[in-house]
Amino acid sequence: MIRHIVMWKLLGDQSERRRNALSMKEKLEGLMGVIPQLKSARVKLCCNPSPDCYDAVFIAEFETLADLAIYQAHPAHMEISAFCKSVRESRAALDYEI
Repeated sequence: MIRHIVMWKLLGDQSERRRNALSMKEKLEGLMGVIPQLKSARVKLCCNPSPDCYDAVFIAEFETLADLAIYQAHPAHMEISAFCKSVRESRAALDYEI
């Protein structure tokens, strides 16, 4: 199994960042059942208003790296990815075996 983690710092004031983080959560968690390779998907939102903290984290699981690649190329993911890119200041990611 592969765990895929992505964290974002979002653009805007605290209210705008929260609104966009909630939208990202809804969209990303909504991919369950749409992309068969996606075995689990959770988005957690930051509760600490410190500017040092990331605003949201996505935690997903896949059977293999090949499944992760299929997910990343899927049109439904590409649409959400474009939204995430449009509202982010920065992004960090980590993939590891579990």
